Amino acid sequence: MKIKWLNVWIAVFLAPTVLVLALFYVVPIGTVLVTGFMEWDGLRAPQFNGLDNYIHLITYDNTFFIALRNILLWSLIAATLHVGFGTLVAFVLYKKHIGWRFVRGVFMVPMVISAAAWAIIYKLFFNDEIGILNHIIRSIGFSDFHVNWFFDSPASFFAITLTWLFYAVYVTLIVYNDLMAIPKEVHEAALLDGANEWGIIRHINLPLVKKAIGTGIILSVTARISGFEEVALTSRGGPGNDTYNITLMLYDGIVNYNYGYANAAATVMILLGILVLLLINRLFKMNESTY
Repeated sequence: MKIKWLNVWIAVFLAPTVLVLALFYVVPIGTVLVTGFMEWDGLRAPQFNGLDNYIHLITYDNTFFIALRNILLWSLIAATLHVGFGTLVAFVLYKKHIGWRFVRGVFMVPMVISAAAWAIIYKLFFNDEIGILNHIIRSIGFSDFHVNWFFDSPASFFAITLTWLFYAVYVTLIVYNDLMAIPKEVHEAALLDGANEWGIIRHINLPLVKKAIGTGIILSVTARISGFEEVALTSRGGPGNDTYNITLMLYDGIVNYNYGYANAAATVMILLGILVLLLINRLFKMNESTY
């Protein structure tokens, strides 16, 4: 009887969470998947059109492949440079024995700033006339240097890439937290066995924080796939389609009352995110025990 009532209370306390997840995650995703097979302008009743949206997306819409190319390039950069930089900073902080509270306090500052605010900050930073970057370049002798970073090709792609650099902060916090959790006895045993510092980093620290690095890659890459504010508020996908991505396709589809087509593109974005998650889980063996 006690077990039965315990199960009842567990169900009661879990019900609000399950309800919120269903309303704000399951239902919207289900709606996206279903309406991707329909022609719908948001005014009239949706009409089922089978795979027409996906066929048009893949065979006729060149901007889709441009957006896909940009996402793949940004994802590759995120998985290498951004995650690599964040991991390097974490190891340096760990080596310097800087306290976790200090690191958390300093590195949490960028995380409380919204992506839209970061986009505005970077837009001002890269501005040709009043931007700090161009001012520094001109002050060191290149007085004729004029580049409008978000509107000149190929500078725009480079500038958008840098706007996402603050995501390295997430990686630093995750990896540093795992480094702090490594038992000191492991390092002491390695030193007694004659291991040098590089050997400890390569054969002990890196394998033990492998899952943290994998988590950082997942967060960084999925942020590139779903990134909107950083592009929409800076380059708006330009010049041309140099910085165009799938989220801008969704936005354009919604603005043009082509919800079915936009949701077909959203479905592709969801599938990309799932594929990345499965791939990283397999490569980094996220489900296996660390110790």
